[in-house]
Amino acid sequence: MRLAIVGGGAAGMMASIFVAEKGMAVDVYERNEKLGKKLYITGKGRCNLTNACDMEELLGSVKSNPKFLYSAFYGFSNKDAMEFFEREGLRLKVERGNRVFPQSDRSADVLDTLKRAMKRTGVRIHLNSRVKSVRKEAGSFVLEMEGGECAEADKVFIATGGISYESTGSSGDGYRFAEELGLQVTECCPSLVPFCIKETFVQELQGLALKNISVRIRDGKKVLCEDFGELMFTHFGVSGPVILTASSLCGRKIRQKELKLAVDLKPALTEEQLDARILREFEAAKNKKFANAAAVFFPAKLTPVMVRLSGISPDKKVNEITKEERKRFLHIMKELELTVTGLRGYNEAVVTKGGVSVRDIDPATMESKKVPGLYFIGEVLDLDAVTGGFNLQIAWSTAVAAARHV
Repeated sequence: MRLAIVGGGAAGMMASIFVAEKGMAVDVYERNEKLGKKLYITGKGRCNLTNACDMEELLGSVKSNPKFLYSAFYGFSNKDAMEFFEREGLRLKVERGNRVFPQSDRSADVLDTLKRAMKRTGVRIHLNSRVKSVRKEAGSFVLEMEGGECAEADKVFIATGGISYESTGSSGDGYRFAEELGLQVTECCPSLVPFCIKETFVQELQGLALKNISVRIRDGKKVLCEDFGELMFTHFGVSGPVILTASSLCGRKIRQKELKLAVDLKPALTEEQLDARILREFEAAKNKKFANAAAVFFPAKLTPVMVRLSGISPDKKVNEITKEERKRFLHIMKELELTVTGLRGYNEAVVTKGGVSVRDIDPATMESKKVPGLYFIGEVLDLDAVTGGFNLQIAWSTAVAAARHV
């Protein structure tokens, strides 16, 4: 029995180890010159390889088709993933938000661990081998390579990833294979990706990170999502953990229309408490110019922007500011409104939302319901989660579910 795995990323590598351990012949076909190019850059090169939360939070962090993963997550959980890596000699640590990293902070060590296990179990690795098509012929599969040569296999795992970070080899080939073999592929869009913002003042704030703020995204009066954490301004808009999470929840809606992003710069204070603080600060600086008095509330880069947005003259003496002006100043601190015009592209997206429809896949085994012997694992499936190691856990769990079945 021979298994061909198309794609040598996280899911493909993990699946190959579990299958080869049982003595089955495994060939991994990777289009790049090395394995795991995307894995190498995850977590800013540190590789947040899973999350040490409980199962309820693990499932709750999946934003597309979480129920589909129930069997796979219980079959190979986040704790199982941690045990696997530690058993293979990789020492781990748990950081804020239960994020799990290698103790060395080097994604290369995660890759080396997987490659050692592949070598130990006898997995055959074919680099610079882009699969052009996958066909089923007389009970077996034929893989046609870009150079024209062909390979045969009894079973095939498609582990080609999504479209995110195309420079790492994610070109959407798996979606094409699925459609050519009769499976449905849902609409795809970038996810865990920064936002483009209409207001030009964000360019003045480029590089500024705001911690402990809250954000709310609205479609008209309807609140689509809320979050608390860190936001960063860029030359095109906003990024940071709260924005990446919001893109996972609202990405498709943002592609259809402009939405409003409200940033609360002082979420720990009610409007009444903030007003009392403003009054105290204004009293202490009553003879100063407003621009100078306002600086106590914000980082230096943000102060001139907030002064301008308040509509109060920067040279106005604080003791001349009216109650109405003070309330307007308070309002923009509690609700700095930005207009979201779109998402950045796939090359800045951590993952792809959408993919091979899970309706066509057996959730216990990852086998196609339409093509026996054909399996889909990892990001190529219509599964995605928020940041924090959850997307890699999807890769590990779906890979192991398929591997155990064959």
